[in-house]
Amino acid sequence: MDSDLAESLQALKAVLEKRRITAQFGKADPAVVESLRKSFRVPARYRTFLLEADPIKVEAATPVERVRLFPSSEIAREQVGFGLNEDGTPRAINKDGEWRKSWVVIAQSSLLGDPYFLDVAKLDAEGDCAIYTAMSGAGRWEPRLCGSTFAQFLRILAAGMEVAQGFGEAMMDDEDEAAFREAFGHKIKTIDAAALRAGHWT
Repeated sequence: MDSDLAESLQALKAVLEKRRITAQFGKADPAVVESLRKSFRVPARYRTFLLEADPIKVEAATPVERVRLFPSSEIAREQVGFGLNEDGTPRAINKDGEWRKSWVVIAQSSLLGDPYFLDVAKLDAEGDCAIYTAMSGAGRWEPRLCGSTFAQFLRILAAGMEVAQGFGEAMMDDEDEAAFREAFGHKIKTIDAAALRAGHWT
């Protein structure tokens, strides 16, 4: 595991422990990961993450969002609800606003049901790619950037939980939510300015 990914993963694990949120990481079956590579072109950095820290039970919780990372055993099945067959082929010809073959769902909002997905059409030199989300049930998929790389996405999830700790467990009113989003935005700016500009988190 490269240093960027290792640091991002450690930040996520540390804040989960600090917040006393139960989480379970394991090691994915190499055969399953290879199948994901073949079917969905899952990139190298994400494959490394699954092999070394498969998110068996991991949910990043803040007052405004809960992101559940899918374990390797669920990823192929999760694609089926988004216009793909289990072998990664599209069920229909893609039109503007429809699900793309290059989008691979790796997590979901436990609050809203919206998917978080890799866009494997644009890999960087580290074998990583951007993470997006889109509103489900809107009639068309309009992706919004959530992390310029998977490593940065993990770092943003960790930062959100770190900021959330200062707001306690009580229900938030509009003023508290605005204060949370502003504080979270300052953190994201130092991690991934492009993700901050996209506006999903704030």
